Amino acid sequence: MRGVSPDSSWSLEPSVLLVVALGAIAYAVRWRAVRRSGAPRAAPGWRALVFGAGLAAILAALVSPVDRLGEQLLVMHMVQHLLLLDVAPVLLILGLTKMILRPATRRLVALERAAGPLGHPAFAVAFYVLAMWTWHLPALYDAAVRHPAIHVLEHMCFAAAGALYWWHLLSPIRARAGLRGMGPAVYMASTKVLVGVLGIGLAFAPATFYPFYAHQPHYWGLSPRDDQAAAGMVMALEQSLIMGAALALLFMRALSESERQEQRAERLA
Repeated sequence: MRGVSPDSSWSLEPSVLLVVALGAIAYAVRWRAVRRSGAPRAAPGWRALVFGAGLAAILAALVSPVDRLGEQLLVMHMVQHLLLLDVAPVLLILGLTKMILRPATRRLVALERAAGPLGHPAFAVAFYVLAMWTWHLPALYDAAVRHPAIHVLEHMCFAAAGALYWWHLLSPIRARAGLRGMGPAVYMASTKVLVGVLGIGLAFAPATFYPFYAHQPHYWGLSPRDDQAAAGMVMALEQSLIMGAALALLFMRALSESERQEQRAERLA
């Protein structure tokens, strides 16, 4: 069957645009306040750029052609999920510092302590993996594409799971002792491997799992089987790449913290 061009228009959902605009304004106000207080190192320019990139990732997922294409191609729907689950949370959290978060630090620490087991890294791992596997069950996946309210719920689950998961790794503040030593590696491997297996399963499955996409035209010349395989490969590859990048970042952070501790020890000596 010849390839058909899908609809690649922008959705421009007003509620998404409003939330992103409010987030950008709130961050800009706080970032400028920290800079004016005489602590530019606590709010460097690159942090603002990274936070802006995180907001751009949200727009890419929810109002750009990715959103419309996700209703027609499984591989683009997968891209949308990964933007909300990994890319946007990582960039938004990296855009924060202790000084930028200072007005909300006590509330966040109190909330994390009050959460009890729900604030433990083990829960974040379980939530992340469960969200990915549950929402990729054929019945739920098709329901999300067919019903806007369920689609919104799916996006909220992915965003919440991603934010909680990456907060334990990248947050500049933490009520708990945090992940130490080999903790970050185990934390990420236990998650990314389980999700990567799902991607590999989709990529090499002998049949298509999602009736909604199985009955779509052959957009871009992709058969339903090829579309599902591409979606699975995107998931598996993204999980591997982002795990490697995050571990490299955490290693650099550990070296920086070790260097600062040595410098403090030398000054005290």
